[in-house]
Amino acid sequence: MEFLTTSEAADYLRLGERKLYELVTTGAIPCSKVTGKWLFPRHELDLWVLSGLARPAGMLTTEPPPVMGGSQDELLDWSLRESGSGLGSMSEGSARGLERLQRDEVMAVAVHFHSLDATGNLASDASVTALQNAPDLHDALLVAFVRREQGLVLPPGNPKRLRSLADVLALGARMAMRQQGTGAQMLLDALLKRVDATARDLRRVETPALTGPDLAEMVRAGQADCGIATRAAARSAGLDFVPLVWENFDLAMRQRSYFRPAMQALIRFLSERRLRQRAEELTGYDPSPAGQIRFAA
Repeated sequence: MEFLTTSEAADYLRLGERKLYELVTTGAIPCSKVTGKWLFPRHELDLWVLSGLARPAGMLTTEPPPVMGGSQDELLDWSLRESGSGLGSMSEGSARGLERLQRDEVMAVAVHFHSLDATGNLASDASVTALQNAPDLHDALLVAFVRREQGLVLPPGNPKRLRSLADVLALGARMAMRQQGTGAQMLLDALLKRVDATARDLRRVETPALTGPDLAEMVRAGQADCGIATRAAARSAGLDFVPLVWENFDLAMRQRSYFRPAMQALIRFLSERRLRQRAEELTGYDPSPAGQIRFAA
């Protein structure tokens, strides 16, 4: 991230340094004080300018409700409460959340898209590609929340000795599924494709689970032998876990929403020590990228 000095920021914004200091003292402009000097992240200055963009009559956009859509995550749910953001949550999966974001029905969405790249490996920026391909998100912004561990959720003691998807296929283990459009289901489909299989080759539990914790409960209740969810979901349910991948878990929003008070409360919270402590308690999280801007349209 590129940082500008006070004089550079004033020149960049076509403002006098006195006016810039007024904005700093009122907390109206993104900046950081390091060893007594103010620094201004250039990219966030761009977003700050865009957030105040005036539009002619007839082009005014309706502000989305203060709701976080997309994928469910235990650490994110906790952060929404602890940050004092006032953001509600609506967990419907990455794809459906992105659809709602395009219709301005939510302020932001939690996403973890998955696909294979040209070499047959998991694509590292599948969520970026999804935003780029969304027809109504010309002003999209992707902010890192955490990296998290996904894998096989199993009954205590792993009675079937499942260590991989190959084992699940070979032994005909009952696999709990997630609904289409969720990141976990996309991950399962991609991992199956890597071994020349599809979901039809699995012994599936036909009723899909809405969230990772719901899937973990199906395994705990004996309705399934395994399923894909996060390490945190497995631990919360007292289940065994076999890791498969680490994934990016990000927050997508429109650029103008980034500076809304509710979203700023959450963004500021991402740098707090409490988030790192809670991530360590839940296990299966890497919060080091939290708050980084991964993509801007």
